[in-house]
Amino acid sequence: MAMSATELEAYILKAFPDAQIRIDDLAGDGDHYSCSIVSEAFRDVPRVRQHQLVYNALEGHMGGKLHALALRTSAP
Repeated sequence: MAMSATELEAYILKAFPDAQIRIDDLAGDGDHYSCSIVSEAFRDVPRVRQHQLVYNALEGHMGGKLHALALRTSAP
């Protein structure tokens, strides 16, 4: 079962309530997304750590309900 863009956004907003999020379904299958996230939580945090924080926010669904996620993260 794939993860909807709405569900993906909900997980991200739960962890980063101030986030500005843009999600694109890359393959139209609900399993491959590109996601841009802007949040104050990323300020002065190395990019690798920013991505780890997002993966943690997905509560273990990466690699299961969600197969591929291309991330772009930044602070405002």
